[in-house]
Amino acid sequence: MSGSSADFSTVELERDGFLRTLLRHLTGTLEDVVGLEQAEGFISVVGKRMGAEISSSYGRALSVDRIPEARLAEVLVDLKDRIQGDFYVIEDTGDTLVLGNRTCPFGDKVIGRPSLCMMTTNVFGTLAAEAAGQARVHVEESIAMGHAGCRVVVHLSAEPRPGPGRTFYRPPSST
Repeated sequence: MSGSSADFSTVELERDGFLRTLLRHLTGTLEDVVGLEQAEGFISVVGKRMGAEISSSYGRALSVDRIPEARLAEVLVDLKDRIQGDFYVIEDTGDTLVLGNRTCPFGDKVIGRPSLCMMTTNVFGTLAAEAAGQARVHVEESIAMGHAGCRVVVHLSAEPRPGPGRTFYRPPSST
C-alpha cells in the first residue's frame, strides 16, 4: 500500500443505488437461470408478503381492519409515492382502477427486468383483494418492458371475471 491516500469521492456508491443494483442482478440471474415465468413466480411470493405487511400498516393508519374500497386508489398512489414511484389515477369507475406511472421505484435498474413488475402486481393485488374480496391486476405497459411509463389495471370484484392479469382473493381469515 502506498503512502498517498486515494480519493474515493468519485465512486458512485450509496445504499439505495447498491440495493437497486443488487435487486437488478438478482432478478436478472433468476430470469436467466429459471426463466422469466419462474422468476415472476418467486417475486410474486415476495410481493404477496410485502402486500400483506403494507395492507396491515395502512389498516392501522386508517384505524380499520382492512382498507375500504373507497380509499384503495388513494392508498395505492400513496404507497408508491413513499417508495419514490410516480403513480397517479387515470380512471376510477368503482370496480376498475387504472393507474399510470411516470417513475419506477427501482429507477433505471428495472429496464429489461419485467419480473420486477410482479412486485407491483402482487402488492396491488393483495391490497385490492383485501379491500374488495377479489381483484385482478394486469400491468398493460411498464418501464421494465421499454414503455415510457406504466399502465396498471386493477379490477375489483367479489365475483370471478376472466381476462388478462393475475387474480387475487381475500384470505379466508380476513372476512
